[in-house]
Amino acid sequence: MMTNAQKIKAKALELGFDFCGIAKADFLADEAPRLEAWLTRNMHGQMGYMANHFDKRLDPRLLVDDAKSVVSVLLNYYPGDDPDNRLPEGADDYKISKYAYGTDYHFVLKDKLKDLLHFIHAEIGEVGGRAFVDSAPVMDKAWAAKSGLGWVGKHSNLLNRKMGSFFFIGELILDLDLDPDGPTTDHCGTCTRCIDACPTDAIVAPYVVDGSRCISYFTIELKEAIPQEVKGKFENWIFGCDICQDVCPWNRFAKPHQTPAFALSPELAAMTKTDWEEITEEVFRELAKRSPMKRTKCEGMVRNVRFINK
Repeated sequence: MMTNAQKIKAKALELGFDFCGIAKADFLADEAPRLEAWLTRNMHGQMGYMANHFDKRLDPRLLVDDAKSVVSVLLNYYPGDDPDNRLPEGADDYKISKYAYGTDYHFVLKDKLKDLLHFIHAEIGEVGGRAFVDSAPVMDKAWAAKSGLGWVGKHSNLLNRKMGSFFFIGELILDLDLDPDGPTTDHCGTCTRCIDACPTDAIVAPYVVDGSRCISYFTIELKEAIPQEVKGKFENWIFGCDICQDVCPWNRFAKPHQTPAFALSPELAAMTKTDWEEITEEVFRELAKRSPMKRTKCEGMVRNVRFINK
């Protein structure tokens, strides 16, 4: 007889998730002082939402009544090395983070998590719970690490020994007791490649990223003018940045994703450097209609391209 935990993990893999792990829904005691220090040092910049719901961010029982378990899932988005599946990233090319190549991951993960929750209701019974995908105060990397899916690396991304770090993370928080998995160990060792490679020195210490100095922050989250002090340091990234992941030795194990929705969109693949420099609201709307790029809006993308060129 399979346990409920085994049934859920098997169904998660059947739905296309790459990994699934379980942790006890409890207060994140180790994360609390780290989060408080990070916020106190204003490393969230203008991401005011990061300072909201401090208690809920650390305790899933405040998000789901009587929560007992956190089920974490990983979904690979690495495009592989086939040039037909990825944008060129030469010195003269404008660069888009790989996670934005296809359909917005919020839609894809949420649908799969809802399917997993429906399975739990059908197979196990009346279980209370909610699905979360990066849109509520849930510390997804901490929960994934607690459930044994990897460790949080020096660049603050979750690392998995089998497939690196190009993953989306989602959770089900359930009022169901499940057998928890134990955390894995850290395998960054003495490596500092991500720290050394960051052009804006956003990784201020091992395992500590100043979000307000990250290229992803400047190109996506920041709504005002990009500060001149980082001029010339973007290496042509106009939406997000993958540098710290691209240089990580663990990503030599990254495998091409198997999710058609994450495939490079034809519209994005067709964009030339001139197209980016002359982008209009109409073109951007078509390009970003089901893409994470919606978040930066057309005026943000225009600002990013101009910042690199002027």
